[in-house]
Amino acid sequence: MRTVAVRGTGRRTAFVRAVGALVAAVCAAGALPGQAWAAGGSAYTFDDTAQPVRGAASNLDAEQLKPGGTYRDTIKKDGKLYYRVDLDTQQNAYVSVVAVPRSGAKAEYGDGIKVSMRDGSDSQCGYQDATFGSGGFTRPVTAYAHRTIDPDSSTCRQAGAYYVLVERTSKAPSTPEDWDLEIRYLTEPGVRRTGPTELPESWPSSTPPPPAGGPQKRQGGAGFHDATSLRQGEWRTDIKPGQTLFYRVPVGWGQQIHASAELGTSPSGDTYIGNALVLSLDNPARGHVDEDTVSYSGGPATLSLDPHRPVAYENRYASNSYTNALRFAGWYHLSATLSPEVAKAYGDKPVPLTLRVNVTGTATSGPAYTGDAGPFQVTDDDRDAAASGQSGPQAEKSDSMRLVAAAGIGSGTVLLLVLGVWTVLGRRRAAAQAPQDGPPGGPPGFGPPTAW
Repeated sequence: MRTVAVRGTGRRTAFVRAVGALVAAVCAAGALPGQAWAAGGSAYTFDDTAQPVRGAASNLDAEQLKPGGTYRDTIKKDGKLYYRVDLDTQQNAYVSVVAVPRSGAKAEYGDGIKVSMRDGSDSQCGYQDATFGSGGFTRPVTAYAHRTIDPDSSTCRQAGAYYVLVERTSKAPSTPEDWDLEIRYLTEPGVRRTGPTELPESWPSSTPPPPAGGPQKRQGGAGFHDATSLRQGEWRTDIKPGQTLFYRVPVGWGQQIHASAELGTSPSGDTYIGNALVLSLDNPARGHVDEDTVSYSGGPATLSLDPHRPVAYENRYASNSYTNALRFAGWYHLSATLSPEVAKAYGDKPVPLTLRVNVTGTATSGPAYTGDAGPFQVTDDDRDAAASGQSGPQAEKSDSMRLVAAAGIGSGTVLLLVLGVWTVLGRRRAAAQAPQDGPPGGPPGFGPPTAW
């Protein structure tokens, strides 16, 4: 008697293992969308992938940040914290810090943070300040430090350790509570060839007409991480006193973003509130671009951000801070904050808010980066997210679902192909061995697929 069962069992086992591997791969891919992506229970939604980090009092004790990483820390009143980044001679680097005071914290004019990047000799490479302005109330504010490779400068071009210093500036009457920090470290590839460093003298500086189409509902997010995507249009929501709403708009190379905000009427009186609404614009690396405020007396109140130059690589060489921040394409963030003082005069009910967003100009190709542009570009997926109003996590979830669908289709195709090949091979072998091994129908010891 021939021991054909052992040979057949080995083939069956190998096949089952292959199928199991395919199933496991699909199941692993399918698990991606189930991962938690929203941080709840806070007035500001922090990135739930942020890692804890502890800023040091000395630069030589600073913890190292990793490119693409997001971190969380806290800073005390008048505190100074150091972090370390290791840079090569080609990449531009950006470390942004979102300062989030605790609910109810009081601020004086000029309170805020300063973020700077310094080399080993303590030369300052790039810095930004972020303050709460003259409103007398706190809100999430952001600023970034950067190392920019400037062909006309030898400063901050060496490879090695660089240090990010975060300083909290506070006046004596300000409340002493710690502020939460959300820290993000991004790198921008170098370019294959150097373009112009001089800005064109003329550029479109007029304000476009309001976007057509009428208002559409779109509620904002509670942080940069879950900011709601917008495209050009008129967007209607409600905002509570003390609340900050976050949105993001894809802006390509050569395009301009224009934004205005309007508060609706209130039936509860006509009390004057100065700096009642703050509208801020920040770039894809969370560097601050511009902001404006408007007072409120219970009637319609409108503000508009000033027109700025189109997004261009050479903007980074401008001395004007607004233009300097418009240095790359990607998701530009709009945030609107309603003063908590509004609640004292008009109650704690939401106030109608409309945002009007224009993106003008034809998108052009970007610089010849030596690597992946990462967040410093606008993709078709970004435009789809803006059209549908997805937040960042929702867009990532949709991308994962498409990946899973592709993996499922691919795995299913492979599985059917394997089944077909085994069936054909089994029948051919059975036909060839029929006189010795019995009737046809499958390889010895390996029944037809329906018998598994």
